[in-house]
Amino acid sequence: MTSIYRQALGADFERLHPKMQWRFGFSSIDERCQIGSGLMDEIWRGPWWTLPVLVLGSTRHILFPTRGRRVPFTIANYAYVDRSGREAVTWARRFDFTRRTRAFDATMIYSTRRDTIVDYLGTHQHLAVDLDCWVDDEGAICIRSGEQRFYEGHAAFRFPLALSGAANVREWWDEAAACFRIEVNVTNKLFGPLFGYRGSFTVEERSCPAAAIPTDVLPVREEHRE
Repeated sequence: MTSIYRQALGADFERLHPKMQWRFGFSSIDERCQIGSGLMDEIWRGPWWTLPVLVLGSTRHILFPTRGRRVPFTIANYAYVDRSGREAVTWARRFDFTRRTRAFDATMIYSTRRDTIVDYLGTHQHLAVDLDCWVDDEGAICIRSGEQRFYEGHAAFRFPLALSGAANVREWWDEAAACFRIEVNVTNKLFGPLFGYRGSFTVEERSCPAAAIPTDVLPVREEHRE
């Protein structure tokens, strides 16, 4: 098994900053995990009419309506083989606001059939999103969401982008501050800006065989359709 991001980026993976190659280069055969912690300088949301979407999403760990500054943050990345035999990577994010902790979870795989990374959002993987990934001139990884599909039971359909959010993500290594930085912006064609955050964090790598992956970072339900 090789890193799903190396598969997606191909030769461009070598253009990532070395710290970014380390961050996105591990896979299940390494039996390692990466645990990051830091601060979100700002977590924002759109106007009041975006609240129903964000509140609904928060029930399945997909976005949330809470805003804040200087919010403590953790992220847990585990690479493993899912029940469909696919290389998968968790993105379990926790934002520690004063009154409660908010979660934003996803699991990514590389789909050879679709020739792209597919991001399953939330705890039950009802929403599958194609991701376009590239490396910019500063060695950062950039990600833009594309087609979205909804799966539940026998139901399967393309989710209209007009009713969902399009995400743009940039993550990079800050040499001067010796930390990773990230900026996320989610927008909707009809409603405008929905949600986003920006901040910095450091990451430590630990030994972690598959049996040691915490169950609370794994999806409750796995979707095999891509």
